[in-house]
Amino acid sequence: MSVKAFKLVSAVEREMLMGDKNYINIECIECCGKNLYIGTNDCFIYHFLLDEKVSTAGKISFAASKQLHKYLGLKKPVSELKAASALTRLLVLCDNTITLVNMINLEPVPTGARIKGAVTFTLNENPVSGDPFCVEVCIISVKRRTIQMFMVFEDRVQIVKEVFTPEQPCAVAVDGYFLCLALTTQYIILNYNTGVSQDLFPYCSDEKRPIVKRIGRQEFLLAGPGGLGMFATVDGISQRAPVHWSENVIGAALCFPYVVALDDEFITVHSMLDQQQKQTLPFKEGHILQDFEGKVIVATNKGVYILVPLPLEKQIQDLLASHRVEEALVLAKGARRNIPKEKFQVMYKRILQQAGFIQFAQLQFLEAKELFR
Repeated sequence: MSVKAFKLVSAVEREMLMGDKNYINIECIECCGKNLYIGTNDCFIYHFLLDEKVSTAGKISFAASKQLHKYLGLKKPVSELKAASALTRLLVLCDNTITLVNMINLEPVPTGARIKGAVTFTLNENPVSGDPFCVEVCIISVKRRTIQMFMVFEDRVQIVKEVFTPEQPCAVAVDGYFLCLALTTQYIILNYNTGVSQDLFPYCSDEKRPIVKRIGRQEFLLAGPGGLGMFATVDGISQRAPVHWSENVIGAALCFPYVVALDDEFITVHSMLDQQQKQTLPFKEGHILQDFEGKVIVATNKGVYILVPLPLEKQIQDLLASHRVEEALVLAKGARRNIPKEKFQVMYKRILQQAGFIQFAQLQFLEAKELFR
């Protein structure tokens, strides 16, 4: 049974990005606060400011205003963008080279600092250096079976570590010293400081696109066999039951308490609290799904959309209105970490009371008594 957890809202229309140039495709996106960056197949970066508007009826919309665009001078697509807001830098991967550009004017740093030989890269969101003016970058190197760790400063880069892997890595996520890697035939956890690795489970990267995503401190979400979204900690164990995705998931994102997945035709929403599928949104030709500081963004080749979460209180009331008491209580308990303590206690008492009356009306007197108590 469905819950309306998210609403799909357009953020950047195709005309704003490409006008009548049909050959332009969106390759990657990055969002940092109100700043939205888009990398395209013709080697341009576009910078938009996203303004969120709420109507008197509570309806949310987004107005994107284009700030500037910049040609990087190559005949190659911009394949990845990552913002390092503490440094006011944007890390841009194009033609196996990561370039540092200014987040405001998109100009490359004067020192020309760059990282060469990168297939893909990610930032360490739980850094180990303790230096606030530095970001830790992990790259899958063009060298066979090699991962490299870098420290990136405002105008220079410094290699910290080179690690060799048992098979060719094709996707990576980082937490502290731990790398969660999709290799050719399996997922592993590797501590790049000690060199100790641990196998997670087999996976064939030739058949499907692997997904490796850090979802919290020392925890990752992976696309497992049989269309399962699997959770794994750095200790190689799973503390949550898996969610059932379709076989051909392209991307996944987290917006607590939901895991959102994208495939060829749909966006699906599963609850991390009871693993049930809660919502399905038709979405054709999507190829990017990412979350940025709690904002979930999806994109086709031509447009960018934001999945706006409905307030949890509204979702709980909808569940109670359709007499789905158990689901409402599970969601209410899960909402505790998103709502201030005093407000939560008032809300939770009211929900227990409502749930009690629903059970009472259904002649479930023992259950009602417990809830009223």
